[in-house]
Amino acid sequence: MMIVPIKLRAIALAAASSIALSGCLLSPGSFTSELHMMKDGTFSFSYDGEIQMLALSQLAAMGNKGDNTFEAECWDDDFEERDCTTEEIEQQRAEWDASADEREAQNHREVEQAKAMFGGIDPSDPEAAQELADRLSRQRGWDQVIYKGDGLFDVDFSISGQMTYDFVFPVVEKLPVANSFVTVVMREGNQVRVDAPGFANAGGSNPMHGRMGGVAGMMQMMMEDEGGEMPEVALPDGTFTIITDGRILANNTDEGPQAVARGQALSWEVTPRSEQAPTALISFD
Repeated sequence: MMIVPIKLRAIALAAASSIALSGCLLSPGSFTSELHMMKDGTFSFSYDGEIQMLALSQLAAMGNKGDNTFEAECWDDDFEERDCTTEEIEQQRAEWDASADEREAQNHREVEQAKAMFGGIDPSDPEAAQELADRLSRQRGWDQVIYKGDGLFDVDFSISGQMTYDFVFPVVEKLPVANSFVTVVMREGNQVRVDAPGFANAGGSNPMHGRMGGVAGMMQMMMEDEGGEMPEVALPDGTFTIITDGRILANNTDEGPQAVARGQALSWEVTPRSEQAPTALISFD
């Protein structure tokens, strides 16, 4: 039995597409985040800590390993790898050479598809992470974006304004598939709904992280097959706090509202054991 090797660039791009389509491209690591909302209409939001683009650097390593190297692979009837005969090697090499144009065209299509989902960034490019860091640094509010390796970024984000529009964090320019850590939605009747879907763990009820775990598992199996190692995956570990002088109508904190100098505070400890995404409904009547 003969099997023509599957090239890692195609696998890497397929993995990138799976991550993008799952809606779980970004994940928090260690962080501190605060949202201030006041009756005078002002708000401010900050996020200081880590954000990981899942296995970005490993996708680059996978995508640039062995793309143009022929390697014969043969298997016995029990699907155990065995040495190829001279005839089998020659046949596989002939098939490999004959499909060169087709491989190149397929790689080009896959790269373009991945770039479309990643805002023009090729996720298998070793420079993709730095390109993303440079892009974020140009956006308002991103005061610091440092790439630490393994798809992990150390960021300092802060922004302030008036509560006259909805707010989502993070927003990455030209990246249509980025998932939300925090959303702030203005409602009729001077009410504001806050949700933090990005601050729930992989084992809880948040389907975003459940899909992320599945994609990470798929990538781990692929790396093990190729003798590689998965990068370190950042686990959520931080605090999300809402400070407001509005009337808190609903929330899912453990302790409930706590009195602070500017009004009340709602605080959530975000860990790998957190099962519910933080949520609150606040009125400014």
